[in-house]
Amino acid sequence: MTNTQAPAADVAALQAALAAEHAAVYGYGVAGALMQGNDQDTAMSYWRSHQDARDTLTAMISRLGATPVAASAAYDLPFAVNDAASARRLVVYIEEGVTRAYLAIVAVSEASLRAFGALAMQEPADRATAWSGQTTAFPGMTPAALAPKTALATGTVPT
Repeated sequence: MTNTQAPAADVAALQAALAAEHAAVYGYGVAGALMQGNDQDTAMSYWRSHQDARDTLTAMISRLGATPVAASAAYDLPFAVNDAASARRLVVYIEEGVTRAYLAIVAVSEASLRAFGALAMQEPADRATAWSGQTTAFPGMTPAALAPKTALATGTVPT
């Protein structure tokens, strides 16, 4: 991955994942402050994991000759986070978003980046499951993307 002439779509997918990691670092700071005990310890560990992933993506983007997207000073939260329960919902939301960002890397042109995206999406998908207690059949995929699109899937047969 030392090619400094990477396709713009490849770099854009990495930048989107980096932006998701920046947001995750911020969000875990908010959520962790509202947690206690084992949840707070787990949040701290995952916060560090997101920092490491952020640093990895920053280095990858730089090696490709692009300037990594900077973190925002603050982020709008998707809902009010004011207690441990809402903090847990926030980290599930964060992990699902990070999973989606890595899933987008699976569609780029460079095979090594696709492999990276496929492997990188596993950790946030696992973390979302750990926080929510529920698994998702296709982590990172939106319900609309999973909806049947063919005539056979909808039960109609072309004539």
